Amino acid sequence: MGDECGAGSCRRASIVLLLEKGHSANLMPIPIVSFVGRSNSGKTTFIERVIPELVRAGYKVATVKHAGHGFDLDTEGKDSWRHKQAGASSVVILSKGSMAVFADVSDQLKVEDVRDRLLDDTYDLILAEGWKHEGYPKIVIVRDQLGEVPISPEGLLAVVSDKPVDLTVPLFGLDDVSAVAALIMKQFPRRARSEHELEA
Repeated sequence: MGDECGAGSCRRASIVLLLEKGHSANLMPIPIVSFVGRSNSGKTTFIERVIPELVRAGYKVATVKHAGHGFDLDTEGKDSWRHKQAGASSVVILSKGSMAVFADVSDQLKVEDVRDRLLDDTYDLILAEGWKHEGYPKIVIVRDQLGEVPISPEGLLAVVSDKPVDLTVPLFGLDDVSAVAALIMKQFPRRARSEHELEA
């Protein structure tokens, strides 16, 4: 995106989302499924493998990742970096079919805040990485033992691990990507499409 895609440093936390334009008459909130686990447990890789399964089934998916140690997407000299350095609290970049938002946000921003502010109702599902202490429906990735990372038991859908785990929720192996995607699709069916979306 050339000189349009830099970002200035934020005083607090930051969010960056790439969105496709669209609109729907759906009224129910977009469901959120969170993948949680200790650092380097393979959450990103597993999500990366689940997304194509959902997309092939017709899902429109958004992802939100929690960066606990912050991040820096600045590119000095880019147009949006210059806007941010000049004092803008939010910078929005638009191109045909896409939008990027660089914004100062509260440290307490949650996934539903991102959903309600920035995602339209054409999305079927949000896959979140992190937020282990929140009550979102969640899938836990375990490498060694269940207690390796503290999590909220609320909303636990499944465990992904090659280790034996004694829980009442389904247990999937680290390569059982299709089965995990099937569970997600069973729990959260695709949202109804408007006539405009079906014709697009």
